[in-house]
Amino acid sequence: MGWVALGGCQAPGASYDGVGIAYEPVEASFTESGCPPSRCATVTVSALRFPDFPALSERLRGELLAMGMGIGTGEQAPAESWEGYARDFMAQAQASRRLVPALNAASQARLEASVYARHDDLLIVELDGYVYHTGQAHGLPLTSFMVIDERLGRVVDVDDMLIDGREGAFQEALTRAHRRWLKRIDADAAFIENWPLSGTRNVAPLETGWVVRYNVYEIAPYAAGQPELRIPNDELAGIVEPRYLGSRTGR
Repeated sequence: MGWVALGGCQAPGASYDGVGIAYEPVEASFTESGCPPSRCATVTVSALRFPDFPALSERLRGELLAMGMGIGTGEQAPAESWEGYARDFMAQAQASRRLVPALNAASQARLEASVYARHDDLLIVELDGYVYHTGQAHGLPLTSFMVIDERLGRVVDVDDMLIDGREGAFQEALTRAHRRWLKRIDADAAFIENWPLSGTRNVAPLETGWVVRYNVYEIAPYAAGQPELRIPNDELAGIVEPRYLGSRTGR
């Protein structure tokens, strides 16, 4: 296979100058060359980096690159850079065109990170990926939250935020939120049977409660998108460390 030419740019932009961990945008775009018109693969990146916390920058980049691999990639390791990911993606695009030469659709990948919320020295970053390969019925969106405790200067997960021994109580609160969601979407018996609640660690602690987000196919069909369950703070009291409840008393 011949080399694939890439075109790309990265623009750091201006840093956030407020209180807390500074961040700045990272933009990169890559377009396959030497390909049939309208069938050139593209990779676009709209990410963030943390100038004073390189470990956080590496964590964010690594999670986005892994997200760009999609589901079901087995033991295949993600690339270590945007450029490396783009090269691998272009190679896959060439292979897809050989399999379905009559289709005009172009492979595309988008990797994005943006600030979802910021409060009480917590920075919640939303990570989104979308990958489509020529010949697929539709693209695959993936989403994840990266919760940064600015006091600690590191990422925290559900286990860090829950009070020890309260995992079961959290699952009960999640089950209640799921029931409210089913009622809101007017789910019928067949939906409830075919799409049961599954566990997830993908949460965003907001000021008024937690958002728990699922990817497509986890608790609903593709057409339902990425469902969000919401648990208000009053249901999380005694389950979650006050620090992660958006409470002023947790300061």
